[in-house]
Amino acid sequence: MTGFELGTDGPGTILVGVDGSITSLRAGAYAAGLARRQHAHLLVVTVATTSSLAAMAPGALAVLSDTAEQLAAEVQDEAKRYLEDLALTGELIRVQGDPYAEIVRLADERRVDLVVVGASTSAGHRIVGSLAGRLVRAGKWPVTVVP
Repeated sequence: MTGFELGTDGPGTILVGVDGSITSLRAGAYAAGLARRQHAHLLVVTVATTSSLAAMAPGALAVLSDTAEQLAAEVQDEAKRYLEDLALTGELIRVQGDPYAEIVRLADERRVDLVVVGASTSAGHRIVGSLAGRLVRAGKWPVTVVP
C-alpha cells in the first residue's frame, strides 16, 4: 500500500459559471475560496446569451446580442478584480451561446475536476430544467450547486 501524497488531493481545476445573478456570484465566491484553499486553477466562465425569441423581432437580435456581450464583459471585469484581490491564479473565459453547451464543452476541453454553478431562481426551470440540474444529470464531473 502506498502512503499519502501531500498536495495531490482535491480538485486541480475548477470551472465556475458566473452570469451576474446573485446565486452565480455566490458560486463564484465559493469556487474562489475552494481554489485558494486547494491551490487549484480557477476557470471563470461567462456565457453571453440571447433569447431565441429575439430573432423574431427585426433588429432586436443585434441590440440584445450587444447588451448580452456588454453584461458578460462587466461580469468578467468584476471577476478579474476579485481574483486579483485574492491573489488567485485563474482564467477568465467569455463565450457566446447556450450556457449548458458551452460549460460542457469547456469542462471537457479543459478536463476540469469540478464544476460550480449557482442554483436557478426561475420558477420556469422546475418545468424545463435548470442549468445546474442538467449538469448534474450529465454525470461527467462533480457538480456543486450553490444556493
